Amino acid sequence: MAEPAQAIEAKESILSINNIEVVYDDVILVLRGISLEVPKGEIVTLLGPNGAGKSTTLKAVSGLLQTEDGEVTKGSIHFKGESIGNRAPDEIVRRGIFQVMEGRRIIEDMNVIENLRLGAYTRRDKGIKDDIEKVFHYFPRLRERRTGLAGYLSGGEQQMLAIGRAVMARPEMILLDEPSMGLSPLLVKEVFNIIRSINQEQGITMLLVEQNANMALHCASYGYVMESGKIALDGTGEELLNNEDMKEFYLSGGDKDRKSFKNLKSYKRRKRWM
Repeated sequence: MAEPAQAIEAKESILSINNIEVVYDDVILVLRGISLEVPKGEIVTLLGPNGAGKSTTLKAVSGLLQTEDGEVTKGSIHFKGESIGNRAPDEIVRRGIFQVMEGRRIIEDMNVIENLRLGAYTRRDKGIKDDIEKVFHYFPRLRERRTGLAGYLSGGEQQMLAIGRAVMARPEMILLDEPSMGLSPLLVKEVFNIIRSINQEQGITMLLVEQNANMALHCASYGYVMESGKIALDGTGEELLNNEDMKEFYLSGGDKDRKSFKNLKSYKRRKRWM
């Protein structure tokens, strides 16, 4: 269950995004001054339609914008009080942030254990074997298939492997991009239960981009809704689940008849202050 807003605000923020703009290829403005806070040890979700800028927000944090000719041109991103805007992805990983990309991005011609070891490439300690066992604790299916090639895993197992690889980095924060994509409803529930367990048991902060708003808001303590590169709405998971506009636009089923927050008078009033 989501916590009261006062409790969220009282917690120390591990990630602060302040009024950032992101431009691709020097001309395409994708993010238009968004700001958000992620409290330490919490799960925060970022919702919105395709093209709203959710994945771009994650890439702005992880440094992966650089691989797509993108750049944060305005505003700031701070992790644990230090500026990380436009830093290289490997430096971001060493600072304690790991992104699980949309589409899993596992190495198909490597086996499960080799993929997990890849997640620990920045580490120099002797605890890697123990952490592989920890991943197998959360994902027993991966133990059964530990020597099999990752390319032969099911979609759900590949998603588990991608999350397990992130855990292997011993991050303080994981960025999850569409973990439910392409999974059956039963597998979606299983994956989200494991995400919640990792958060609670390991204390890993998570910023979650997700199309399944209902599942995400039941998992997260706080949520932000994006429209056209801006934050249109935010609140605790419970507040957003009970919000009438959210029920109409994001919690009523598929995308077919989904409307836009742009049509709301409240959004138009707020837009003047963005």
